[in-house]
Amino acid sequence: MLVGEEAALFAGTLFRMYSMYAERKHFKIEVIDSNETELGGFNKISFMITGKGAYSRFKFESGVHRVQRVPDTESSGRIHTSTATVAVLPEVEDVEIEINPADIKMEVYRASGAGGQHVNKTSSAVRLIHEPTGIVAECQTERSQVQNREYAMRLLRSRLYQMEKEKQDKELAQERKNQVGSGDRSEKIRTYNYPQGRITDHRIGFSTYQFDNFLNGDLDEMIDNLIATDRAERLKGENE
Repeated sequence: MLVGEEAALFAGTLFRMYSMYAERKHFKIEVIDSNETELGGFNKISFMITGKGAYSRFKFESGVHRVQRVPDTESSGRIHTSTATVAVLPEVEDVEIEINPADIKMEVYRASGAGGQHVNKTSSAVRLIHEPTGIVAECQTERSQVQNREYAMRLLRSRLYQMEKEKQDKELAQERKNQVGSGDRSEKIRTYNYPQGRITDHRIGFSTYQFDNFLNGDLDEMIDNLIATDRAERLKGENE
């Protein structure tokens, strides 16, 4: 997830929501890389969720999430609008995409915590750069450089796979942009309206007023509706 200034707190809310949903579904969640702010939010966070059916549930979260609320720092009570971008990538096996080791440039650096403070004195964090594409993957959560490189490599492979998949989708020229879960990050997919206690998914026109429950990880009703709509759109496309 990548965000701006005020939206860092919203990113923290989203990460907490996804963590609680993963726990409900008995999925495993691991943080790969993060840039935490002093107020407890995230400017950036990458994490991996594993478990049977995890991607099929989370793939619909890919896109721009919008929040409307009064920030704690706003004295006049004015509602602010911020956004956070969520990218959901499938993990792929080595056999699905080949990476030439000569194309990867590895950099090591010191892992840092909130406010830029170093959490250790060794260069255990790893940054992998795929030079042909410029795609970057980082990991700094493990103490071992070897482990961080392993996680970064898995993330890099997923991003390269996603890039190739998006390229193929465009070449097929199917109307995927009309289907739920296409992952078009240029459009706002969902709005979280705090004053009205309402969460609306704009792709399917579905709203829920179970605001607190939703933010505490109760996402099944929303995701089930997204899956059902996606299936209906795909069947419609096949029959046309």
